[in-house]
Amino acid sequence: MAEEQDKQEEIEETNAAAEEMPDGGGQAPAEREALIQQLKEAESKIVEYKDGWARSQAEFQNFRRRMERDNEAFKTAAKGDIFKKVLPVLDDLERALQNRPVDDAWASGIELVARKFQNILEMEGVKKIEAKGAAFDPNFHEAISHEPSDEVESGHVIDVLQNGYTLGERVIRPALVRVAQ
Repeated sequence: MAEEQDKQEEIEETNAAAEEMPDGGGQAPAEREALIQQLKEAESKIVEYKDGWARSQAEFQNFRRRMERDNEAFKTAAKGDIFKKVLPVLDDLERALQNRPVDDAWASGIELVARKFQNILEMEGVKKIEAKGAAFDPNFHEAISHEPSDEVESGHVIDVLQNGYTLGERVIRPALVRVAQ
């Protein structure tokens, strides 16, 4: 940047000095005009190159931001795919705990493992879709059946058969639900 300013000042000084000389600096008017034309062409190239450089810098910054965004999306998708494969294990643990004996130390250990597993998922940003009693949303729920119900309003979830999960804004697995007619 400083070099360009120095060059610009030098060009301006040369122009000023040439204009001050009454005889054109000892040069023929045609030569002088040719030199002025060359100078103008050089100045226009400077502007052109500077604009090209600035445009290249902006394109590179946009490219870098796009790559960072794409990498983050890829990481999230990869994490989601891994969690999707592991969620059936959590489902099995939850089903086992629904039918556990009341005073069994072994079952309490299984409950502790299930809670730790849920905590790990929550720390990684995986959230359970709260569906029971909520309005049916095909973006988050997958209807297994439509049943008449006196207790739940039509179009709302009666029961959750399998929990659904999200990772950020992405649905990893929709909740399998029964919906009231």
